Amino acid sequence: MAEGTPASSLRKGVLFLVTSAFGFALMGMFVHLADFHGGHISAIQKSFFRNLVALALAAVLFARGRKRRTAAETRLQKGTKVWALLMARAVFGTVGVFGNFYALSNMPVADALMLNKLAPFFTVLFSWLFIRERISFRQALCLAMAFAGATFVVKPGFGTAALAPALCGVAGGVGAGAAYTCLRELGIMKVDGAFIVLFFSAFSTLASVPFMLVEFHPMTAAQVMILMGAGAAAALGQFAVTAAYRFAEARRIAVWDYTNIIFGAILGFLAFGQVPDVWSVLGFALIVSAAAAGNLWYNRRNERQNAE
Repeated sequence: MAEGTPASSLRKGVLFLVTSAFGFALMGMFVHLADFHGGHISAIQKSFFRNLVALALAAVLFARGRKRRTAAETRLQKGTKVWALLMARAVFGTVGVFGNFYALSNMPVADALMLNKLAPFFTVLFSWLFIRERISFRQALCLAMAFAGATFVVKPGFGTAALAPALCGVAGGVGAGAAYTCLRELGIMKVDGAFIVLFFSAFSTLASVPFMLVEFHPMTAAQVMILMGAGAAAALGQFAVTAAYRFAEARRIAVWDYTNIIFGAILGFLAFGQVPDVWSVLGFALIVSAAAAGNLWYNRRNERQNAE
């Protein structure tokens, strides 16, 4: 999108990204909850159910609108760039899901969350490298402030983390950042959001099958229902993040992805009785301040440009 992104589009981008953050926080709560209602389930098996539910929902939503389906087919026939971006989004997104789920299953949750919050940085970085979205000093400062807030919240102990899960967590953050960059480009090209989610979910589900068959664990009925809930929450997050980067540039809204941590803390308290300490409260304040400052600076600059 051009430098002068309309304020209405920015607000929509922020709203969708915050909705996405809530959906993924809800997904994380369900994934954690599944371990309390049966035996051990591998990260790949959990991700399979997450992707399967998202695939079903995406297929239903995409099939419902003939006009939307026709528009998507028209754009897909224009050349190989759209297909290349769809494939890149699917591959990077799958790496992000597998890396995040593996880290959550094999290292302290705080460390895994911290590594996953690298995604907005990679989104902005890749957007600058590949689609030439410039980064201002103030935008970089807001991201740094949000990252500092995330550190206060999760208080990672990187010295005690196992190397392989930590590297997988980093790979998850890189994969998610690259996937969101592809989403931004696909949004600019007006590719249908339902089809993007459908393509990604189908790819991720199929990619999970060979690994899951190697290490499949029987599940209780409660675990099945919980993981179905995780899949529905992930679908909400996926549709919302797809819409978010359609409306606004990554550099303008990526900081709002950190609200995921705030939602996670609230859900953790409600579901597991986890109470944030003083450092977490300080982290929340930094995250909210960073998001508010970034939005305020942008609105003031827009007002000055309009006045001129």
